[in-house]
Order: sequence, then C-alpha cells, then structure tokens
Amino acid sequence: MANLATYFEIPVTDMPRAMRFYERVMLIDFELTEIDGQLMALFPFEPNSPGITGALAQGASYRAGHQGIRIYFGVTDIDATLRRAVEAGGKVLYPKTSIGEYGFVAEFEDSEGNCIAIRSPHA
Repeated sequence: MANLATYFEIPVTDMPRAMRFYERVMLIDFELTEIDGQLMALFPFEPNSPGITGALAQGASYRAGHQGIRIYFGVTDIDATLRRAVEAGGKVLYPKTSIGEYGFVAEFEDSEGNCIAIRSPHA
C-alpha cells in the first residue's frame, strides 16, 4: 500500500460550533450523520481523486486538544486560510513557515482546541 493513511477524525465537543468553524475556514459543506452512536460531520469526498477524507467526530471516546493527532490540510493560500481561522474564532499557533522545496506550513487552533496544520506547495 503506497499511501497508508486513508481516513481521519477530528474530535469535537460542540458539533454545530465546529461545523460552522470549518465551513467558514475551509469553504466547505458537511454531511451530518450518526455512525455507530457517534455524531459525525463528513468532510467532502471526491471518489477516484488523490488524498484522504475524514470527519469531525463527537462521542465519548473523542477528546479535543493540542495533544491529539496532527492532520495537515492542503490549501492554496495559507495567509487567507489563517485569516479565516482567526476571523472564525481560532488562533494562529505556528505562523506560515517555509519548508524549503516542500512549500509552506502553518498551524491554527480550531474552535474545539485542536491543533490543525495546513500546507501549501507555494507562497
């Protein structure tokens, strides 16, 4: 298996608040559902396209916070994404930083206290 990661879940404590935050920051819509007793807001998924998808997840086994898994979202404009995150109530944890030939990265805190990373191949 060339790309081992296939799916992710971001823990949330307040699903409506988290959905509003990510819809505003990432400019997307969610599909809200319940899976095995857990509330899930599914990120958009395009079959037969590169990359993985996931969900915001609320339930007893999910704990939001900086110590959890770190997911990197691909974005076209790090500055604009960080600006939307702050406008939506988040905060910048790690400013836009060059990673050489691999582009740029940054991190922000979401509405639930998770540390979310973003990456762009260009400035």
